[in-house]
Amino acid sequence: MPVFDHPDFDHHQQVIHGCDAASGLRAIIAIHDTTRGPALGGLRIYPYASEADALTDVLRLSRGMTYKSALADLPLGGGKAVIIADPHRDKTPELLHAMGRLIDSLVGRYITAEDSGSDEADMRVIAEVTEHVSGLGRDGASGDPSPWTALGVFHAMQSAVYHGLGRAESEDQFAGLRIAIQGVGHVGASLARRLHDAGAGLVLADVDRDAAARLAGELDARIVAPEAIVDAEVDVFAPCAMGAALTPEVVRRLKARVVCGAANNQLASPEVADRLRDRGILYTPDYVANAGGVIEIAWQRREAVTAHIARIGTTLDEIFARAAQEGRSPALVADDLARERFETAG
Repeated sequence: MPVFDHPDFDHHQQVIHGCDAASGLRAIIAIHDTTRGPALGGLRIYPYASEADALTDVLRLSRGMTYKSALADLPLGGGKAVIIADPHRDKTPELLHAMGRLIDSLVGRYITAEDSGSDEADMRVIAEVTEHVSGLGRDGASGDPSPWTALGVFHAMQSAVYHGLGRAESEDQFAGLRIAIQGVGHVGASLARRLHDAGAGLVLADVDRDAAARLAGELDARIVAPEAIVDAEVDVFAPCAMGAALTPEVVRRLKARVVCGAANNQLASPEVADRLRDRGILYTPDYVANAGGVIEIAWQRREAVTAHIARIGTTLDEIFARAAQEGRSPALVADDLARERFETAG
């Protein structure tokens, strides 16, 4: 399968395919850039329809990790790993050990952590065969980064609500705001609880309708069908599920004036950022907003992690101000700022 001519190939330093017949492993690791440090990125386990789909995902996600680490001011590069498998049916210790051996063969150029389809327990199994694993809990605390990702998105939303809706940051900044959350997994649910506590009214949707109903009952939120969430009459739309949620058709239907969520690769294509801007919708670049988890993993629960995550809002203030001044999409400004940081780091 061609890599260099792939539309999402972005001068990646290394793309590795791994296979282990005994365990059934079929995996791809993409290392985008290591100028600032070793490539950190989660391990996604997903039943991709094809190897081509898996390659597209890992190329896009690894590039996003480079930009995310640069704008989070971390001494890390960007990478990602995917296993083509059903995490509910195919995940075994043998599969994870085989993946760990593949990671170990890169001698520290790539460091893995949990992601969609993998969790802390899986990281502990992988750590039995390689030391290049992060995000493990210690001192009795969980290594799950999702609460920290949600905290970062909350700070990002504070900045976006100020720049997009004119609501200054305060204790009642979110009071009365209507926010739609697409996807209530670990990150989406944690974000929903924070926003509920801050006074926002919530509309929730998830393909797991039972999970959405349970959370809605807890937070006195309204639930809608997954396909209807983009039509909700809200102020803020928060994509927190899989990527490519923002298509031209979705942008046409959106009622929200601000988009700020935790999902990776929210733009189905780069030109969608301009469509959002043309409609007067403020888009929060996803890799800036969702950097809380990687910041926590990098700090490994040192006391400074909370203060570092809070700086996500400050970074977005700069991005939104530059975008307004230059008449460009925040997505383009964020890319430029990230490149300024990682391309000159060497």
